[in-house]
Amino acid sequence: MAGDFPLSELEAFLDEALPTERMAAIEEALRHNEDLQKQVAAINGRRDAGVHSLGEIWRRHRLSCPSREQLGSYLLGVLPRGLQGYVKFHLETIECRYCSASVEDLQSQQSETGNQTQERRHKYFQSSVGHLRKK
Repeated sequence: MAGDFPLSELEAFLDEALPTERMAAIEEALRHNEDLQKQVAAINGRRDAGVHSLGEIWRRHRLSCPSREQLGSYLLGVLPRGLQGYVKFHLETIECRYCSASVEDLQSQQSETGNQTQERRHKYFQSSVGHLRKK
């Protein structure tokens, strides 16, 4: 069972940087596989000793993640074509949990702002109705 999970996936599991389904599969395997538990404990021990792989550093510092500004521009559809494609790949294929959460947050902020703008326009219109003249 331990062979089913490469070292890079176990490291990503410890960083909570895998898609939910894969995280659940590893967690389930850890409950029943002592060898896998030892492997994860060894990774933690290596980390505590200050030894890190390049992939681990890359994931931990999220070097491949777009900035929040770029994610917002992606939602607006104003990124250059190449970057737009990369962000789409990062969100849909890589399924980065951090960036997906950021996109969800940006979308909720966008919808809240849109609702507030419409409410404000409605209030302005209602408050100015008596001041309009018929011609």
